[in-house]
Amino acid sequence: MSYERTVEQLYALGHELAATPSHKFDLSYVREMLGALGNPEHRFASVLIAGTNGKGSTAATLASILRAAGHRTGLYSSPHLVRINERIRVNGEQISDAEFGAMHERAEQTAQQLLRAGRLPWHPSFFEMLTVMAFEYFASVGVEIAVLEVGMGGRLDATNVVEPVVSVIADISLDHQKYLGDTIAEIAGEKAGIIRKHGVVVTLPQHPQANDVIGRAILEHEARGVSAAKYVPPVSPGAATYLAGHSASAPGRSRYPLTVMGEEIDVDSPLAGRHQLRNIALAIVTAEELGQFGFRVTAKQVEQGIRETHWPGRFQVLASTSATGDREMVLDVAHNPAGAWALRAALSENCPERELTLVFAAMRDKAIQEIAGVLFPIAEQVVVATVNNPRAATTDELLEAGARTGTRMYAEDNSARALARAREVSREDGVIVVTGSIYLVGEVMRELGIRA
Repeated sequence: MSYERTVEQLYALGHELAATPSHKFDLSYVREMLGALGNPEHRFASVLIAGTNGKGSTAATLASILRAAGHRTGLYSSPHLVRINERIRVNGEQISDAEFGAMHERAEQTAQQLLRAGRLPWHPSFFEMLTVMAFEYFASVGVEIAVLEVGMGGRLDATNVVEPVVSVIADISLDHQKYLGDTIAEIAGEKAGIIRKHGVVVTLPQHPQANDVIGRAILEHEARGVSAAKYVPPVSPGAATYLAGHSASAPGRSRYPLTVMGEEIDVDSPLAGRHQLRNIALAIVTAEELGQFGFRVTAKQVEQGIRETHWPGRFQVLASTSATGDREMVLDVAHNPAGAWALRAALSENCPERELTLVFAAMRDKAIQEIAGVLFPIAEQVVVATVNNPRAATTDELLEAGARTGTRMYAEDNSARALARAREVSREDGVIVVTGSIYLVGEVMRELGIRA
């Protein structure tokens, strides 16, 4: 089967979370698939990372640190920006089209055999298939350790079939309430489902309800909780001297000195914004903890790994060129209110006194009005668009959500036209900010010819 046909067949299973039946969330079916393949997930160590915001950034940074330390490292993340292969990487390289097709063939043949034998009641979902493919690939190419980003929640996510050497819980906020619960406490309970008996859990102080749930889960599992707070640099107004000569000289990056393992390093991360300081800290502490499991990392390797992190679409600054329509651009996947606040703060810090033009799209099941309420007032104008996804909100819905902000708004029926309109209505010295949905950012990256 060709690569194109393979991708087409996977998408035929339905987009993630689009009309998802409740039976998707049953780990026994994933275990059945993996068992039939010889349990590839047992042939490498793993780190499992859950959270509402920041889990992908944490995973990408940690994988880069481990790679810098010479460990053959897999990274499984979701969703993708431009090509589905982005989700499965080894030592920073995406799985090839040929390997992707081969992994799908193995997974599909296994699924069909199990269906015929009555050991599966229905075909595995899109995400279950990709998870099985990733684990089979990591095992087949000799990955030593895999950094796994939880798709959604934690307790019933397909990734949660592994036995992680370290579990990581990033910041928790309201998102996917339809599936995870209506309160921070309920959502935290789902995320805490990745904690293992006598395991290691790396996290940070956050919302009191989340702290309470995670703390109780750690006690119940007799796990060892490790705080990453020691590696979060000061961010108060009084921290200007601490950061002097670092962040101010590197727009679009996070730069600051930090003492790690008794040695001072220069953190220089492509992940900009104060919220990213927490994700970087989680990655550093996790790397430290992994030393107890045979994955040694030095301070200099931490420094190198952070510097070489590749995680596009997270406050990614594009210089003004002919490709961008002679406009500076920022790409950021702020798809919930917490992400919107983080983006607003990063724009305030990195683009002060600049005219902002937003290109915005969102999924219908997101808190669109809240996101609009956070972001639209800081923009001179907003161009809303509908992306190619069955969950996408229409332009009418987006216009209605943003109406109360009083910001001038335009509507276009696709991302390419929205980008063209943004160039028309913005000033040459302004900044175009593409945000609201990872699918929008991905479409714009394709339009601009940017590889994820």
